[in-house]
Order: sequence, then C-alpha cells, then structure tokens
Amino acid sequence: MAYDEDLAHRIRAELSGTTGLTEMSMFGGLAFLINGNMAVAASGQGGLLLRCDPAETDALIDAPHAHRFEMRGREMNGWLRVDPAGAASDADLGRWVAVGATYARSLPPK
Repeated sequence: MAYDEDLAHRIRAELSGTTGLTEMSMFGGLAFLINGNMAVAASGQGGLLLRCDPAETDALIDAPHAHRFEMRGREMNGWLRVDPAGAASDADLGRWVAVGATYARSLPPK
C-alpha cells in the first residue's frame, strides 16, 4: 500500500518552517526528519508512524487509535503507530506531529 499523499501534505503543513526538516522514503512511507532524526511519517500501511520518548510510550498508547509500533513481531518503546482515524482531524494530527517533532529535536543531529 502506498502512503496517503494527502496525509503527507498535512504533515508537511504542520512542520512548515521547521529548521533542519528533510523528507525521505522510509518504512514504505514518507518520513519527515528533523536534523536527520525521524519525527513522523505518513505510513505505507496507513496512518502515522512516529517517534516518541521511550519513557512516554505507555502514556501515549492510552490515546485512541495509538499503538506501539511492531517490527518483526516485537513491540518497540519509543515508536508509535497511529491509525488513520487518530489523525483525521487537524487537531489530532497536530498533536501527534508535535510529539514526534519534539522528540526528534531532543536528539543529537545526525
């Protein structure tokens, strides 16, 4: 499945003016990186893939439509998958983009 281009445009709008922003194909979707660190992506499986502080993962997955990202059967702290319904409104998308961007900015530049 290709990523949702409309969602990618909405993410791009949320991150407009962000210093150090780049885009890259990753994980079958379009990832948005800040200073070389992935913040958020329009996932090729639908919805969002984003990074977060690993210590905040449990609290963040309490939100509707949010789940730990799973890779090869292993759930990963610090990575979230948000179903399309969880990013349907601009307010919800903005919240998730802010989570990913805040964490990416906290990491050393690559």
